[in-house]
Amino acid sequence: MGTQTEATPLLEDGVLEDENSGLYTGDGSVDIKGNPVLKSETGNWRACPFILGNECCERLAYYGIATNLVTYLTTKLHEGNVSAARNVTTWAGTCYLTPLIGAVLADAYWGRYWTIATFSTIYFIGMCTLTLSASVPAFKPPECMDSVCPAATPAQYVILFLGLYLIALGTGGIKPCVSSFGADQFDDTDPKERVKKGSFFNWFYFSINIGALISSSLIVWIQENAGWGLGFGIPALFMGIAIASFFFGTPLYRFQKPGGSPLTRMCQVLVAAFHKWNLSVPEDSTLLYETPDKSSAIEGSRKLLHTDELRCLDKAAVVSDVELKTGDYSNTWRLCTVTQVEELKILIRMFPIWATGIVFSAVYAQMSTMFVEQGSVMDTAIGSFKIPAASLSTFDTISVIVWVPVYDRVIVPIARRFTGKERGFSELQRMGIGLFLSMLCMSAAAIVEIKRLQLARDLDLVDEAVAVPLSIFWQIPQYFILGAAEIFTFIGQLEFFYDQSPDAMRSLCSALSLMTTSLGNYLSSFILTLVTSITTQGGKPGWIPNNLNSGHLDYFFWLLAALSFCNLVIYVFCAKMYKSKRAS
Repeated sequence: MGTQTEATPLLEDGVLEDENSGLYTGDGSVDIKGNPVLKSETGNWRACPFILGNECCERLAYYGIATNLVTYLTTKLHEGNVSAARNVTTWAGTCYLTPLIGAVLADAYWGRYWTIATFSTIYFIGMCTLTLSASVPAFKPPECMDSVCPAATPAQYVILFLGLYLIALGTGGIKPCVSSFGADQFDDTDPKERVKKGSFFNWFYFSINIGALISSSLIVWIQENAGWGLGFGIPALFMGIAIASFFFGTPLYRFQKPGGSPLTRMCQVLVAAFHKWNLSVPEDSTLLYETPDKSSAIEGSRKLLHTDELRCLDKAAVVSDVELKTGDYSNTWRLCTVTQVEELKILIRMFPIWATGIVFSAVYAQMSTMFVEQGSVMDTAIGSFKIPAASLSTFDTISVIVWVPVYDRVIVPIARRFTGKERGFSELQRMGIGLFLSMLCMSAAAIVEIKRLQLARDLDLVDEAVAVPLSIFWQIPQYFILGAAEIFTFIGQLEFFYDQSPDAMRSLCSALSLMTTSLGNYLSSFILTLVTSITTQGGKPGWIPNNLNSGHLDYFFWLLAALSFCNLVIYVFCAKMYKSKRAS
């Protein structure tokens, strides 16, 4: 992005403090040409509509595929319930694993802006490929004839999954960057902008759910009533709009320079610490190596203060007698700065908090799999109108859309009076509330399923794969509770992993946050496979057979509720032990 002019170091040294104080950002952000940026002309809320518009359209595209994909696989590719659910959760898990690729490229080489631009193109190609797979007759299996449903050919699967996994790669490049890039528009060193940054995360998630609302209602209806080709084509069009929205805002954006590979820096700390294993860490932390300049040796990063935890890693910053004698401190594989060591410490401290998000994501994965399959065997009629089972996720989205302004405008001001925190709750408190609500969500789903199965037995429908005359609207509470849980946990994660991450690792830490969703989906797939394997022994139908009336989906929901409770207990312990980062 070019080199920064000399104005910034002057500002940092305080030479121009009286003359230009408050005119330029204090967090090292630059414009697209690499020059310092004026606060009055860039960033802040003026740049956010383009970023929020991009996220809204991109999420519409994603959820236009993800929300009803399990139905497409079962009705058009003629897969069984377990196979379809496993394919969906595996694909969704990959969508939240590939952000590691985008994060490393953004933090190390390209910066967030160009990473978003590049992977958006890949995303759009994947959307077009998927649309073709559902539109061209040769690319999909023929319709069922009576009870005979031809299986998809290997070539048809290749085209379908090529489109899906190009989308997974594209969204992976975008997801860890968009929220961080939006937050970059607010200057951390300005107290007023710092508060606005907390509000940005709420409205960022709000924009996600506006896109999801359109997908789970209008797009799902189009897919099941007007055709899957059109139902996939419209999301592809919106992905194109997302790209255009992002580029329109370029003159207003603030950019953070990439700081080099965070993975390389972490490896350097480990290698240097191992090499100096026999050296003692001085009691006086000021004797550890750090650059004398006010700015950090890491491009785009402020210095981090030394912490006493994980002192074994401090060996990487111990200056050896040889280095002291020669004055050569240039070998970064033998000597690291305190800031570099603290980067790795921060990631290690974050790990237990990060790990507890996996079970929550496994619960969230049920919305696009088991909740849909549960709804498909309930009464979906309102008069002569049939509600697609996947459309019930609309109530999750509505819940989020209602909760975001209520949380931002009502709950935060009230909580602020009691806690004294500028954002009402700390990120850790916010996530904990969401984990508790996820347990209630699974309990609500289990209770609905108990009622549905009881009705199936009363009407002698156990051996018939038909819908039970129980209104699908009984699912609304579980969707509403899940939406409230999202507001607390997912947005809390966005804030936590952005605020607590080192400056030059923000994309990577956002990717780690998203990775909990990936591993949650994989965990859901694993639990499904394990439960099916155990419960079908001896020729039994198992908990989740193709005919859910003869199964026990309620047991599966209770299992997830129990896992959520155990996860909450572990989280509370880890949250109490966590110590926040300290920046200079």
